Amino acid sequence: MVNHLLAIDDVSEDFEDILKWAIEFKRLWKQGDEVALNFLPLDTLAIGSIYEKPSTRTRVSFEVGIQRLGGSALTLLKNDIQLGTSETIGDTAQVLSRFLGAITYRCFAHDDVEALAEHAEVPVINALSAKHHPCQAAADLMTVMEHHGDTDDLTVAWVGDGNNVLHDLMLACAMLGINIRYAVPEGYEPADDVVKRTEAFADANGSTVVRTKDPIEAVKDAHVVYTDVFISMGEEHLTDKIKAFDGYQVNEAMVSHMDDAWSFMHCLPAHRGDEVTDWVMDHDQSIVFDQAENRMWAQMSLLAFLVNNGAWMAMKDFMGLI
Repeated sequence: MVNHLLAIDDVSEDFEDILKWAIEFKRLWKQGDEVALNFLPLDTLAIGSIYEKPSTRTRVSFEVGIQRLGGSALTLLKNDIQLGTSETIGDTAQVLSRFLGAITYRCFAHDDVEALAEHAEVPVINALSAKHHPCQAAADLMTVMEHHGDTDDLTVAWVGDGNNVLHDLMLACAMLGINIRYAVPEGYEPADDVVKRTEAFADANGSTVVRTKDPIEAVKDAHVVYTDVFISMGEEHLTDKIKAFDGYQVNEAMVSHMDDAWSFMHCLPAHRGDEVTDWVMDHDQSIVFDQAENRMWAQMSLLAFLVNNGAWMAMKDFMGLI
């Protein structure tokens, strides 16, 4: 059976181990550990990455991470292939499966990545869709664990749009027993099915899920505040949308209501002066660039886990995580 990653709860049973693996592997690799430097679970494999949307972090983090794991990164831009135009997604999936060890897909419609996974014979990783962004959530929670350690009684607050980043963030927090509060304007709430899945994980893991329209209520005494652009890629024509987010900017006044050891997170790119001020973005307690770097390390753990689980397990044993 082929395992895919379309939403972060597809790896719910192993999620914490995947993050701990990424944290420890990053540490070993950076200190020059020979075992980590020579860990090549993707050796001889080509990993294809399909992009319908332009990308900075996703493309660079996947290409570098794949190469560090011994694989060959093959980037396929929207106009490079016939996906969904003169060839069905299902046919493309079956063809690519004959050449590749895995496929990552950054797309618009979530139905498309589901269709690709349905027909692929190799792991498919959702590198972003309109509904889910699991690789971002893995990097996010890896960063939270690095900076805040024990996740018991930890509260993450989201202030902004109820979008794909929030969907997987809330699922990921609940999967680890972290309290999640989200402040979104009326009409921009997260999808009901994702909220229900989040609440089920929270109930099982002893954490809370709080919805509000008041950003100050969301961030009060919270340890992490997270925001994203108010106008996402592909929404540039929705010029009136930004009016709904009046009062949602993360600024010095807002973070003054948080725990003294607050952290600021943003998936980037940031629209400075809109959803966040320079003061917050550039503050010593802003961890946005650690997040950006951790896209690579979290994705490396996910790739090894999904593509060569035996090698991932062996490295896990070496790192003393079993």
